[in-house]
Amino acid sequence: MKWRVFALVLCLSGTRMSQSQEPVPALQMPQSGTIVGTVIDVNNDAITNATVVLQGGALENPRTLRSNDNGFFEFDNLGPATYHVAIRAQGFASWTSPDFALNPGEYAILKVNGLGIARALTTVTVGYSAEEIATEQMKVEEQQHILGFIPNFLVTYDPNPVPLTKGLKFQLAAKVAFNPITFIGVGIAAGAEQAGNHPNYPEGLKGFTERYGAVYANGFSDIMIAGAVLPSLLHQDPRYFHRGTGTTKSRVLYAITRPFVCKGDNGKWQPNYSATGGDLAAAAISNAYYPRSNRGPGLFLTNFFLETGERAAGNLAQEFVLRRLTRVVKRQEQPSGTEVGD
Repeated sequence: MKWRVFALVLCLSGTRMSQSQEPVPALQMPQSGTIVGTVIDVNNDAITNATVVLQGGALENPRTLRSNDNGFFEFDNLGPATYHVAIRAQGFASWTSPDFALNPGEYAILKVNGLGIARALTTVTVGYSAEEIATEQMKVEEQQHILGFIPNFLVTYDPNPVPLTKGLKFQLAAKVAFNPITFIGVGIAAGAEQAGNHPNYPEGLKGFTERYGAVYANGFSDIMIAGAVLPSLLHQDPRYFHRGTGTTKSRVLYAITRPFVCKGDNGKWQPNYSATGGDLAAAAISNAYYPRSNRGPGLFLTNFFLETGERAAGNLAQEFVLRRLTRVVKRQEQPSGTEVGD
């Protein structure tokens, strides 16, 4: 009887033990996936240290890594989603994969197209500074002579003139003022004044010398002030810009108004303060060396209007006559740049 009770107890105990040892089923978690690939070039050679960027899915920020010495890369612990990969490597064209889906627990091998060599666009500037171009233009202008010997420097026939620097303005004015033909022209003008007995200098060599000095001083002060000093201070161009096109009426109007209108160093037309100021200054200075009997407001006004009138007349001659009589050397065109693409 006792062993039956004991056997029954063992049986019941074994049943309870077996029930308590049954495994509890685990919670089903989504399996993470992996994306791998190899960065290669068009020759199937591995590209090391390439930047590989993974985007898409539930990623808050792109994941970035570098390809190893074999060009291999691996992104792990990825949830199922749609992704794309972008690859950049120095010296190679960038590559971006199309969007692709990663399934739960999938080990996806991404096929990377061979990266081509980046196309280089190199700009080789065989350029010249504005000062260099202006210097070359002025060298051409210094070769301009009417009938082959009379200087015609203060006019430009270049269709694309570059503004002169301050130094070039003084250099050009000095070449006009100290040119041998200028001294000859001053002598002719002084002789004409001697013949007309004006101004009131004495007769003979002494009077001719004084007239010569006065004529040269007038021209020198006007050339240097109107052609160099004021243009440098006011950023204006002292040259006459030959037009050469249009109706006769428009060209006449253009020429006679240039004493009052000039081109600034910024390339825009503006009031010609340099020429007007130069003529006024030269007329005022003449009172310092003319005979006392000729000094005063009359001399000032006379010289001012003479200078301005001569400037307008000279412009008319430049526009219609002197261009035909002037030998002009064409400036060699300078290339501004060359583009070379690989």
